[in-house]
Amino acid sequence: MAFMEVDTRFLGLFLLCSIIGYSLEIKVNPPQDFEIMDPGLLGYLYLQWKPPVVIEKFKECTLEYELKYRNVDSDIWKTIITRNLIYKDGFDLNKGVEGKIRTHLSEQCTNGSEVHSSWMEASYRISDAGSLETRIQDMKCVYYNWQYLVCSWKPGKVVHSDTNYTMFFWYEGLDHALQCTNYLQDNEKNVGCKLSNLESSDYKDFFICVNGSSKMEPIQASYTIFQLQNIVKPLTPEFLHITVENSIEIRVKWSTPGGPIPPRCYTYEVVVREDDFSWESATEKNDMKLKKRTNESEELCFFVRSKVNIYCADDGIWSEWSEEECWEGYTGPDSKVIFLVPICLFFVFLLLLLCLIVEKEEPEPRLNFHMDLNKEVYSYEETLC
Repeated sequence: MAFMEVDTRFLGLFLLCSIIGYSLEIKVNPPQDFEIMDPGLLGYLYLQWKPPVVIEKFKECTLEYELKYRNVDSDIWKTIITRNLIYKDGFDLNKGVEGKIRTHLSEQCTNGSEVHSSWMEASYRISDAGSLETRIQDMKCVYYNWQYLVCSWKPGKVVHSDTNYTMFFWYEGLDHALQCTNYLQDNEKNVGCKLSNLESSDYKDFFICVNGSSKMEPIQASYTIFQLQNIVKPLTPEFLHITVENSIEIRVKWSTPGGPIPPRCYTYEVVVREDDFSWESATEKNDMKLKKRTNESEELCFFVRSKVNIYCADDGIWSEWSEEECWEGYTGPDSKVIFLVPICLFFVFLLLLLCLIVEKEEPEPRLNFHMDLNKEVYSYEETLC
């Protein structure tokens, strides 16, 4: 029994060493000519390579490639496993880009063991023409009501008076990068751009480059990348309507902002001001039922704003606040008395007025005298007019 146990241990060790030895004998070459290419799409780069030189016995094997890439200042590598010879993605060209790739052999060629080549590396960086101080500042873009895009910027910190900027943009679906045709200007200098009719541009990376020109020095380009649905600023909700349902419950309703944004894509923030106290509340619907803090509230005011919700975008920009709508009233225990007093006074006044009219129109009696010559007696009778 002891002999068999020792033999089993040796057999397992032998098999393990055989597998390790077999794995060490299997080698695969890395991909060839790995490069990061810029097709001029403002940050949408191609990472491409050629197949490795394959040993004869592995020519029937399926090759896979492990690709890793990042901007040079990022701590996180993106990892892709692919059988293709090219991969495309967007990058921030304000920073350098680096990638690395290696070959994987499929399991049917290696008896289930993991075999891969050494890494091949590549990098890419745009030319640093111009100093950093010449690059635009405070670049901001807002997609108003999911209809038109407005981007604005400020000139660089150190620029000459003849410096002017131009903006280019690209997203998947366009054949090439386009220049803005509708600039916003200040003192005849371009400080922004308005873009309309951006068909099929949602839920895609949107690339922008703003560069400049000057006879005195080169201007450094600035790159921006975002998705339009994440920078939408909706219209302001309007037509607030307040309904008092009972002594403490109030319903507030407002209109859904107009435009192409589906009603299901809105979220709302409502601010309630009750006398000198205020609080906020959120809802996905365009109405809300609220309870007053006390029955003696003399004033309730509301205003609301809208934003694209998490079901339609990763982020968004709040709309402007609506105009404040208020309800004034008092529903405390003495409110009925306060309400009845003016009504009673009105009816008393009406009754007095009616009595005066009747008294004025009542006819007065007229005396008619008749003389009876025979009897020489005077008499009178009442006659009415």
